[in-house]
Amino acid sequence: MKFAPKNTSLFLLAYLLVSSVYAAPPAGGPPPPTPPPPPGLPINNGLVILLVLAIFLGYYSLKRQKLNLK
Repeated sequence: MKFAPKNTSLFLLAYLLVSSVYAAPPAGGPPPPTPPPPPGLPINNGLVILLVLAIFLGYYSLKRQKLNLK
């Protein structure tokens, strides 16, 4: 079998052209960045009401437990 430089060079050229198409980055660029997270909610709104309700619930459950023991 003879060495054919013309056939070999054509094969290498075709291989390099095809492989560069498959190795190219995808069209359209990178995906857009994700939106920022929403801001945190303030803690102070309704904190006094929550504290009053917790005290009332504690008083109610202790009173109910005391009545059940009698």
